[in-house]
Amino acid sequence: MVVQKLRRGGGAYAVAAAVAVSATVTGVSGCSGAADATPPAPGAAAVRAADTHGAAGSGGTADTGGAGGMAAVEVVRKAPDVLARTGTSKATTAIEMATGGTRLTIKGQGGYDFRKRHGRLQVVLPEEASATGKQRPITELLTPGALYMKNRGAGVPADKWVRIDTTTLDDGNLVTGGATDPAAAAELLRAARKVTYVGDAKLSGVEVSHYRGTTDIGDAAKVASPQVRGALAAAAKGFTTDTVPFDAYLDDEGRLRKVRHRFSFVNEGREVDVASTTVLYAFGAPVDVTLPPARDIYAGKIEG
Repeated sequence: MVVQKLRRGGGAYAVAAAVAVSATVTGVSGCSGAADATPPAPGAAAVRAADTHGAAGSGGTADTGGAGGMAAVEVVRKAPDVLARTGTSKATTAIEMATGGTRLTIKGQGGYDFRKRHGRLQVVLPEEASATGKQRPITELLTPGALYMKNRGAGVPADKWVRIDTTTLDDGNLVTGGATDPAAAAELLRAARKVTYVGDAKLSGVEVSHYRGTTDIGDAAKVASPQVRGALAAAAKGFTTDTVPFDAYLDDEGRLRKVRHRFSFVNEGREVDVASTTVLYAFGAPVDVTLPPARDIYAGKIEG
């Protein structure tokens, strides 16, 4: 199912991995259901398109037949630009992890501004991933090149934030923060290839068009928006293969409503399969992101 593998690195990746990865490999048992939450959103007609395929790269070709005569690959690649023009939305995220018969899901909810490229999420670890059974939600501020986390735990004072340079993470924060940055999730689609129009679907009453294909992290990094390019370039170096399968759902305005990427990586000798799902809704909703002052950034040792 999953074709992507990430080499285990040190430094910032090892620190951030405690949020999303270490819980998976420390003896968690049981199984949680898929987390494709789709909150209500305004209705829209589906994007109609015939089955079509495209190749990645500037010289790629694709059969036409998508919305307005565009090929499916073109429709999908334009999704990040459409979001930037739209501005803001609410978002839910889910990172589903499976390794050695163990499965858990890390959920997030908040909002994102696709013009300013920043957002705010509340990320919740499943109870079975915490030694105490229940943990306060981790507040995450997503900004170009940096991830801020509060309630990080593991030796960090409750009133302090942890700041991580996402351009130094082996996965560019596609996985290790417990939620994929919605902008990065969308920007990956700029290098979509072999895209097929699957058919019409509904997400909480909204008619959408379902597309399936693969993308290439390295190619996406080359054409991504400047604010996201550094993180994706880091991910392109950290993963052993750049190919990522995806399913994307777009409404009749070309807005990305849902995208699901599938990754895998090796952590402490175990292969971890990951499905990262981002759902966007309530377009135009206000998004408040205020970065913490320098005095509130924790500079001490962070336990794994």
